[in-house]
Amino acid sequence: MLDKIQIVKPADIEKRSMEIITEELNGRTWPEPEFSIVKRCIHTSADFDYADNLCFSENAARIGMEALKNGAHIVTDTKMAWSGINKKKLESFGGEAHCFMSEEDVAKEARERECTRAAICMERGAALPGNNIFAVGNAPTALVRLYELIREGRVKPALIIGAPVGFVNVVESKELIMEAGIPYIVPRGRKGGSNIAATICNAMLYQL
Repeated sequence: MLDKIQIVKPADIEKRSMEIITEELNGRTWPEPEFSIVKRCIHTSADFDYADNLCFSENAARIGMEALKNGAHIVTDTKMAWSGINKKKLESFGGEAHCFMSEEDVAKEARERECTRAAICMERGAALPGNNIFAVGNAPTALVRLYELIREGRVKPALIIGAPVGFVNVVESKELIMEAGIPYIVPRGRKGGSNIAATICNAMLYQL
């Protein structure tokens, strides 16, 4: 099998991967920056379904990029998504990534209110100043609570990345957020994940 291994310089591996993805899309394209986001989601997951299920509201990617350029913060529902975001790049524009999941008072409040920590995290994120981005990669309850906070007038995100993964309320929570009147990037259906949420954030950052 060694004779089938491609010899690619480390610095060229990502470039070659993107070339392969573009080839396998068989001529399908999107306007930028959406095309780069789609390709990066496929690159992260090796799953070409993202070419079909990734949905953008009108100008969502450009709106997100403009917010990031102006110092928007990113609120995530998992430490994994938080870890995957290029914080050095984000901070170069004045932004910061936040995840409140591991804070003791969040866990305590969730127990007392009999709700998920992810829902509490969205409330903490809503209290941050500025027009920020919410990147949800795991918990449908985060999207549901975010929708409620928007309806209550307690938060107006610049952009919502709604990418929870799984089976319980995943599809429904994504459809809900697509009706919230807020710019969104959402992989419809069951697929998603913290890695996809972080990838979408990074794809926008790398375009700036």
